[in-house]
Amino acid sequence: MGLNRGREKGSATQNPSLTKHYGKHEDFHIMRHAFGVLLLASVALVTQVSSGDDWTVPLGGNSFRTAPIPGHDWVLRRGTVVWDDEQGVFSIFFRVDRAADLQLELVARNTEGRSTVVASVGEETFEVAIEGQDFKPHRLGAIRVAKAGYVRVNLVGTERTGPSFGEFRDLLVSSPTDGLQLDYVKNNDGNMFYWGRRGPSVHLRYEVPREPELQYAYSEITVPTGQDPIGSFYMANGFGEGYFGMQVNSPKERRILFSVWSPFKTDNPRDIPQDQRIVALGKGDGVRIGEFGNEGSGGQSFLVFPWKTATTYRFLTEVKPDGRGSTIYTAWFGEKGSNDWRLIASFRRPKTDTTLRGFHSFLESFNPSFGYQQRGASYGNVWVGDATGQWHECTQARFSVDATGRGRHRLDFVGGAQGSHFYLRNCGFFAETGIPGETFTRKSSADEKPVIRLEQLPRTSP
Repeated sequence: MGLNRGREKGSATQNPSLTKHYGKHEDFHIMRHAFGVLLLASVALVTQVSSGDDWTVPLGGNSFRTAPIPGHDWVLRRGTVVWDDEQGVFSIFFRVDRAADLQLELVARNTEGRSTVVASVGEETFEVAIEGQDFKPHRLGAIRVAKAGYVRVNLVGTERTGPSFGEFRDLLVSSPTDGLQLDYVKNNDGNMFYWGRRGPSVHLRYEVPREPELQYAYSEITVPTGQDPIGSFYMANGFGEGYFGMQVNSPKERRILFSVWSPFKTDNPRDIPQDQRIVALGKGDGVRIGEFGNEGSGGQSFLVFPWKTATTYRFLTEVKPDGRGSTIYTAWFGEKGSNDWRLIASFRRPKTDTTLRGFHSFLESFNPSFGYQQRGASYGNVWVGDATGQWHECTQARFSVDATGRGRHRLDFVGGAQGSHFYLRNCGFFAETGIPGETFTRKSSADEKPVIRLEQLPRTSP
């Protein structure tokens, strides 16, 4: 989703500079998810057609370090790539819309020596020498792409006389194939190198009954084995004023997140007037409470929790007006099959009188270093509960994607329904592309309707 969304990488803190994640504007982009997901779903993909048969693919927005330690970034300056690690593999990605013959050139320079770099596409390999003070094209060679989809060009440095293998700026692609279209991150307008490397965020907007006042959102998430790279955020219960889900922060740390925005619009939580601050009313054992800032501010909470793949977790959120001009938001988490519900946090949002609205889920990559790795999840057994305690099943959802996908900067995103589950998948540079605005219908899971003793749920700090 995008900008610094209050998805806490570090400790909860009163210092907004310490509550940021990877990237600069996450909180604002989360807001775009919660308030704009319906609008996003109705916008069709923008078509970008090349004006000729030559394309310039900038490495700043279309390349990643993919081996031997995925995600460990190289030196990135001015949109160029510089590295000195002989073990490093750097991969460039672009997409073709049909089978094609391509000619490849690498724009690079080496101001402090001479180096040899090997480029490979599938089984084709090309060796090129890099030297000289100025950027210039270095011819790699010709390849044949057999079908539509992403093309991956790997770069490996083999020899160097200077401190690095050089500075690499662009991959030039030309083709005699009539009507060929290439899709990739074209430039850094709007910080698109950052957003493009993060990858597209995808969303499910659930159809809910219109008549009863809704108080509860319930959903379940299962992450398949191997679909949990670092930087993944699986948002289960999104609502008009916040979000609740789980993420992968590092090889050793995973979190359950619950955050609510202040009604006061500011980048700095310290600027929020006292009467518009999010107030923490309770938290579960081990949960950390703090504030987040930078493009939207509010209350945040997270629990460091070693959730696992191939295991189903359930999420419950309550949105309830307090009758005095504020609304109370409370979130609980647990493993499916367990009778225990774990309180994450309860927040009061002032100047807000609302019930549950804008119920949705999403999937995103929030770390650009890992934006080339595929992630996915099943979103199943989705329900909403009204103020009388009656549950209503959500079997339809509308699919949408953020501006990275709508603008065709990245097309590796998809969603759908399979059996009694919805699913979302993004990143990984797979060939399939979803259709924004499409509506999915899953099979009923009425036999799994939530059975929850709502009055017995924990609500205060232990």
